Amino acid sequence: MKKSLLVLSGFLAISTALAGCGKSDTPAVDKGNDTTATAKAPVTIKVQGWYTEAQGNWNATVEAYNKTHPNVKVVYESMSEKGDSLEGMKKLDLLAASGDQMDVVMYSSAPDFAQRVGAGILEPLDEYLKKDNIVVKDEYKLDPAINGKYYALPGKMAEWFVLLNKDKLDEAKLPVPTEWTWNDYAEYAKKLTKGEGAAKQYGSYFHTWKEYAELALNSDMDNAYLVKPDGTQNIDNPKVRFSLDLRNKMENVDKTSVPYFEVVSQKMAYRDVFYGGKTAMLATGNWMVGELALNAKFKTVFAPYPKYDANDANGLTIGGADFVGVAANSKNKQAAYDFVKWYTTEGIQTQGLFFSGWKKADIAKNVDAILKNGKPEQVAMIDRDSLLATLKVNKPTKLVIPPTYALQQEKDFLTQVELFLTGKQDLEKTIQTAKTKIEDIRKSNAK
Repeated sequence: MKKSLLVLSGFLAISTALAGCGKSDTPAVDKGNDTTATAKAPVTIKVQGWYTEAQGNWNATVEAYNKTHPNVKVVYESMSEKGDSLEGMKKLDLLAASGDQMDVVMYSSAPDFAQRVGAGILEPLDEYLKKDNIVVKDEYKLDPAINGKYYALPGKMAEWFVLLNKDKLDEAKLPVPTEWTWNDYAEYAKKLTKGEGAAKQYGSYFHTWKEYAELALNSDMDNAYLVKPDGTQNIDNPKVRFSLDLRNKMENVDKTSVPYFEVVSQKMAYRDVFYGGKTAMLATGNWMVGELALNAKFKTVFAPYPKYDANDANGLTIGGADFVGVAANSKNKQAAYDFVKWYTTEGIQTQGLFFSGWKKADIAKNVDAILKNGKPEQVAMIDRDSLLATLKVNKPTKLVIPPTYALQQEKDFLTQVELFLTGKQDLEKTIQTAKTKIEDIRKSNAK
């Protein structure tokens, strides 16, 4: 679900023209060009994302909306047969450049979202929100404002926690954690690691995403990201150094977490590693609840995201979302906005697969809706009590909307992390080089 850097050379020039057609500094609801104001027949609104039908249950979701909105026909178009967000966003970029119909679009990360706002692909929503008396900070768990303006609302909410194989916990005589630190996590990993060679069971697994290179930083309430909103580096944060040192010790010294080299060389998929029993613990996002409800192989329990310091608040975790907005070149912006508003509030619960970023959503009902869409045998393997207890203590950190060039900063940071975790440079050089490269990118984009 993660993305590498998208190179938008040439595309920005095209999208500047799009911005001139569909975006202004003080947008108004243009009912003169909005066919929803005059059309007698239902207007068709396209919702475009990367989810497959199996991943998103979109047909039933849009059908539920269409039943209560007879003047609109909403259809969902998947931009990826594999359900791959990178492929999907590339196709959305091509649609924006070609001028094909786009109405409701979504992006899976803050950096990707920021890039498309900078390219003029998304319509400002402030006038629509004002008309509906919606204060985003009051309604949603995350605040996706960019320079004081809103171009999207939070869709599927992603909060992190730890999945644990209950059978392996019981075998090691370890209780289900309800509050713990990363050092505690490392101790659990030691006790859960056993065997040798291809049959070795590791206590822990960390994937290649940048979230796994900044483990402790993910629970920094003020800035849980490797750069600050202005693009300046956040690598000086001691939580970054701690995170990299922890991974190195677990993977290369204690050998209690799958080594980075194996993850990359064997092209490991984190789901398969957990389902296959190669790891007893997996720090991941709450989207896995819906997947477990369809694919669970054993009893799974849940624990809060580990803390950096024992005195930190319990449950602090990075908060992410799908950013759902209106295309700047949509000819039915009001109707598209109406769907965005519905989907990001009631709709996600109707969808029954994901967790909502709407503050008024009932967590227990949200869980039950997700489990209801699962397979009974697999749902029975999900420990609902530990899941609910974990979700109720979760506290998402402040959302950082980085500059449009942040994906390049992420890429350069991860290059240095790889050199460190594969033993090609020490921690100090990794930190210093990453800082320099991140600052160089910021300076080159400030010109």
